[in-house]
Amino acid sequence: MDKKNIQRMEIERIYGKISPFELRNNLIQLANDENKKSTHTLLDAGRGNPNWIAASPREAFFAFGEFSVYSAKKTWNDHHLAGTPKKEGIAAEFKKYVQKHADMCGIDLLIKIINYGIEQKNFNPDEWIYELADGIIGDNYPTPMRMLPHIEIVIQDYLKEEIYSKDFSSKFDSFAVEGATAGMCYIFDSLIANNLLKSCDTIAIMTPIFTPYLEIPLIPRYNFNVINIHASEFSKDSRSNWQYPNEEIEKLSDPKIKALFLVNPSNPPSVAMKPESIKMLINIVKKHNPNLMIISDDVYGTFVDNFKSLVSYLPFNSIGVYSFSKYFGVTGWRLGTISLAKENVFDHLLNTLPEHEKQLARRRYEALSTNPESIKFIDRIAADSRQVALNHTAGLSTPQQVQMAFFAIFSLLDKEHSYKELIQNICRRRKKLLFQSLGLDLIEDPYSASYYTEFDILELSKTFYGDEFTRYLENNYEPVEILFSLAEKSSIVLLSGAGFKGTKWSIRISLSNLNDEDYTTIGKVIHNILEDYMKKWEEVKQTGLP
Repeated sequence: MDKKNIQRMEIERIYGKISPFELRNNLIQLANDENKKSTHTLLDAGRGNPNWIAASPREAFFAFGEFSVYSAKKTWNDHHLAGTPKKEGIAAEFKKYVQKHADMCGIDLLIKIINYGIEQKNFNPDEWIYELADGIIGDNYPTPMRMLPHIEIVIQDYLKEEIYSKDFSSKFDSFAVEGATAGMCYIFDSLIANNLLKSCDTIAIMTPIFTPYLEIPLIPRYNFNVINIHASEFSKDSRSNWQYPNEEIEKLSDPKIKALFLVNPSNPPSVAMKPESIKMLINIVKKHNPNLMIISDDVYGTFVDNFKSLVSYLPFNSIGVYSFSKYFGVTGWRLGTISLAKENVFDHLLNTLPEHEKQLARRRYEALSTNPESIKFIDRIAADSRQVALNHTAGLSTPQQVQMAFFAIFSLLDKEHSYKELIQNICRRRKKLLFQSLGLDLIEDPYSASYYTEFDILELSKTFYGDEFTRYLENNYEPVEILFSLAEKSSIVLLSGAGFKGTKWSIRISLSNLNDEDYTTIGKVIHNILEDYMKKWEEVKQTGLP
């Protein structure tokens, strides 16, 4: 048996049994093998990391790094060794430095970033610049562990501007974490550690969704009973619009459902929840399930105009998770936040736990405080991230926090939203090219982030070739055949949407990580593959063979 058939058998064997990201690795191997025999370029539209970066805030960051090393050497300079920056007088030192290095790359934006803290936030200049300088040098543990104080304030400015709402009045705390994935893991762990969720409890997940939200609840440690809230609504032209029908949202009225996990805008459909659904959810929480704990992952919010997270509407019930990775092109930096209103359902539920469970919490956190019951849930998340005993070393590395702050202030300074428009237009342009090459009309959707798109192959088949052929395709082939053909014939790697709890025949295409022309190629190849199946069907009809 040749290698190709072995690979095919392996892909068919594992399809539907492992994460789509693990399946992707097998498809990449197949595509690479075929690549060596042809002139095709590997087109991996399975990953979500973008092929752009925000360059300007990086330039300012590295320019500030130069200043910070200079400041450290002013304290103590002995060959390869330096001291550490000093707080007193560092603002005056910075002013002289930027005047002397006015031509340095990134210096103009750096001055504006520093001035944002001094002029708009009224930070003490020495304290603000010292926090950033000491942070970028990275010579101290993060203090406070949850987030550096000035940086927390500017990150919250950014979150209110881009994710929650400008008029968001709830006071909240934030925890800097290693991307949204770390935030997700920390939240799951702390919910269990604090008995807010227990094994076999019922939770709800809005699907399709990023696969870890599907996989983590089934791990034996959690073993939750999962209710799926399906985005199964169709538009007037019978296409999936990836919104949630009322009867699906109505499931959340059951108070047995203790927690709701969602990605909004969704992944992979990349569509924000419509206002009517949000209004219905608000009503359900207030009237039927007031203790519902909502965990909203809003990483794609900046790609939708006028986006507002569920945190904006239900701050008492919601934890907000956000990652800088997609918008600024920083998947490698691992920059994210967890945010929670100072008055929230999580702390409320901690106070209503049975006495024996409160006693377990006292024992867990007694090394942190003489009054461990007073420790807020978000601070418990920070402690739990280091198994409590290592709480003193918790927190995102300080250089990462400084880079995060620079990204945030860069965005806040962009009053014309030029960066946002540039990034949104990249994704929208690629989506348009993909639809054009597929032969589909692109219907504008104000809720679409256009960061990914998800197609149901059977819907495409019905649109192009009708119901009879679609029944033939469904009855005689498996969805894995499409993924296999794309990898084998054209070195194109896509992900199965079924692995995200999408429809069985759906596929996810990332619109962020390939060049514009590649999406034209992908669309044409998908259409050509369907045409090949249609020709086989016509041969079957002519010969009368099954």
